[in-house]
Amino acid sequence: MRKTKLALAIATSAMISTPVLATNGDNLIGLGAQARALGGTGTAAFFGSENALTNPALLGKSQGTEFAIGGTLFKPDVKATTDVATSGQPADSQTSDADTNIIPEVSLSTRINDNWTFGLGIFGSAGMGTDYRDTDALFNGYSNLQIMKFAPSLAYNEENFGFGFAPVIQYGALDINYKMDADFDGTNETNVGNGMSSDLGYGFNLGAYFDVTKEFTIAAAYQSAISMEYDDQMSVASGPFANFGFLPAAFDDKLEQPAEIKIGAAYTTGNWMLTADAKQIKWGDAEGYKDFGWEDQNVFGLGAKYSGNDYWVGVGYNFGSDPIDETNNQTVNMFNNHFFPAVVERHFTFGGGYNITKNMAIDAAVVYAAEVEKTVDTSQISSGFATAYSMSQGGGAVSLPSEHEVTHSQIGYTVSLRMNF
Repeated sequence: MRKTKLALAIATSAMISTPVLATNGDNLIGLGAQARALGGTGTAAFFGSENALTNPALLGKSQGTEFAIGGTLFKPDVKATTDVATSGQPADSQTSDADTNIIPEVSLSTRINDNWTFGLGIFGSAGMGTDYRDTDALFNGYSNLQIMKFAPSLAYNEENFGFGFAPVIQYGALDINYKMDADFDGTNETNVGNGMSSDLGYGFNLGAYFDVTKEFTIAAAYQSAISMEYDDQMSVASGPFANFGFLPAAFDDKLEQPAEIKIGAAYTTGNWMLTADAKQIKWGDAEGYKDFGWEDQNVFGLGAKYSGNDYWVGVGYNFGSDPIDETNNQTVNMFNNHFFPAVVERHFTFGGGYNITKNMAIDAAVVYAAEVEKTVDTSQISSGFATAYSMSQGGGAVSLPSEHEVTHSQIGYTVSLRMNF
């Protein structure tokens, strides 16, 4: 039955549309070094030009011009262990080789006059991939999703409140590729894939803040859903597997980045700033994700920052519930578990910054997601493929229990250089 592992790759490819190796689902917990150091907060906490990436309204608190450039070195550690294709033999294990990703971030804010501020954010927000090409343990295939956003912002402020708006242009690219053996005999191995597909999508960000006192700020922000379609990716990849009868039909190629609703609070006392955010990511309403059993995800972040004369240090915590619900279709459950391991929930963060000169500072953050393990039943899949192989050899139906287990942890390092003019 090891020969069936190539055919099983059809199943995995159908769900590789966005390999979830980020943090809150396939989204980073926060954008910018300061936000990531403080538990992914930033809806109400003012971090300078970085707020162009989270809540454009807070740009109204800025002075002069600030430019920040940086990025995140993101390293997920994902291991799958399963006996779905071992025909009763010991389970196979493999680790994804897609363990290093670079995610860029650029932000700008410049004050136009006493009431208006312009901002700009260019950043990677989601994606990455899985790579099992160098192992013959179970699946031989890879996926690669890249999502970048371009968001010019305009913020208006009065003495104790402000609001902002940012149209968003999103670029996405997806490549799914895998090998299969439709005859289950190892002699007719073919490559399935259609090269990389890309698309542009459009949306917007809205935000507002209110200073209850000089020390206490509350805020809210909304990020619209952005519809994307990657031609001949999920439909091509899932079509053969639908023919096996494990899916009712091939998936279409639409994949929508979900809407987000965020609220936050920030309180400053002396040298300390305390921040708290809550948001809901609407996976359950997003095209593509909702078909794969994803549900709306509730995320909570806390942060504490101490600022000295030329430095700051901060710590934080972020919790995002597992958004993937087990469905009645074991094939979908295995897809999610193997190529969508969005199971990490607890994130511990810390970081700091130092003013190199009067007009230049360097910031850094580390985000660690504790290891999580998840197991799903795959007996229907192993039995189905065992039966298909048995019948190809002149045999009959076979019952073969199996399960799929995934472990997932993450660590990310963010560095940013800020310049003020």
